[in-house]
Amino acid sequence: MKNNLFFIVFALCFGLISTAQNVEFEEYDLDNGMHVILHQDNSAPVVTVSVMYHVGAKDEDPERTGFAHFFEHLLFEGTENIERGEWFKIVSSNGGTNNANTTDDRTYYYEVFPSNNVELGLWMESERLLHPVINQIGVDTQNEVVKEEKRLRVDNQPYGNLLAEVKKRLFKVHPYKGTTIGEMEHLDAATLEEFQAFNKKYYVPNNAVLVVAGDIDKPKVKAMIEDYFGPIPRGADVNRDLPREEPITEAMTGTAYDPNIQIPAVIAAYRTPSFKERDSYVLNMISSYLSGGKSSVLYKKIVDEQKQALAVQAVNISQEDYGIYALFGLPLGDVELQTLIDEMDEEIVKLQNELISERDYEKLQNQFESQFVSSNSSVEGIANSLARYYMLYGDTNLINDQINIYRSITREDIRDVAKKYLNPNQRLILEYLPKNDDQ
Repeated sequence: MKNNLFFIVFALCFGLISTAQNVEFEEYDLDNGMHVILHQDNSAPVVTVSVMYHVGAKDEDPERTGFAHFFEHLLFEGTENIERGEWFKIVSSNGGTNNANTTDDRTYYYEVFPSNNVELGLWMESERLLHPVINQIGVDTQNEVVKEEKRLRVDNQPYGNLLAEVKKRLFKVHPYKGTTIGEMEHLDAATLEEFQAFNKKYYVPNNAVLVVAGDIDKPKVKAMIEDYFGPIPRGADVNRDLPREEPITEAMTGTAYDPNIQIPAVIAAYRTPSFKERDSYVLNMISSYLSGGKSSVLYKKIVDEQKQALAVQAVNISQEDYGIYALFGLPLGDVELQTLIDEMDEEIVKLQNELISERDYEKLQNQFESQFVSSNSSVEGIANSLARYYMLYGDTNLINDQINIYRSITREDIRDVAKKYLNPNQRLILEYLPKNDDQ
């Protein structure tokens, strides 16, 4: 249930490109507004049933943060027809696996079953939507589960609060300034009626997309979908009017402390555009150029040759409304944090004023072609991509077309986007330091 915030590029061999296949799918709407996407692949007797809801941490009341992630857990508690504690037993006893995850923008649930259990997966997801049991026992139980997760993955994890410290400084008014897991005191203070109201508002068919992918008989699955999901009443439309951020025009600095670390870190963070924007794709390529593997520019220079850092990374953490572009470094020995910033800045300036080499450009194109092949290599991955591209990008066929955006990016685009977004007056420099008794 942990969501992965970093964009990772795997440099596979160029020969994989020829294996890329167009992903065929069919999509339609039920009368209640639920969007349905079907992908038939009869090569293996496996099926993925998934539902993505357009609700994430950004949709929460600022005094009730953590609700979206809480519901990721809460809606496994049981339904009117699935007894409390039985969800996972039903899945495993029928040869399946299941999970869920939450981001600031959406919540995603899925089951993977042998294909002869596709109807079971559809029934269970329809139960989650139509007959959830949201009572005080479930709320109290999952409250303790979420608190333990926060302790393990955030509070007691080295560098676990690093992104949260960046977000609350980089965003002033947009709810991205908060964390996905939320504040525990908000969950403690919430009433049962508030949880039930959240469910009623966001867990409705017209705020969801259902994907069934794998070894299916489409006419039969369509009939099942109509039987299980068709009767679910449409909910009120979800309207969003989130505040917009003013551009960053002056450099910001900050210091944060972490009792779980011994080695300080430094981050240069820039606010960047939505992942729907072409510039975000270019920033992904810049990240790969700078730190995608041991032969990348920053690793080779700062870690390998100059031995100034234990680790360096450039990453574009882009979301539905905005992104964060971050340069991260862990110093080696007594190297100053500012030295790492200066060394990383030097490479950014080169990007802004010089075209990368043709060889490096071809390498980037090969990496992204390979990533495209990998992303469509499993039915489970295809189901996730179909849901995500429909709901968050508004274009399901990006599962096939997104690679063409990367193919269209030129060396000049890389230079110009670096100039547009990665400037000293547009960023936050955060020193993330070990906490001692004096802090």
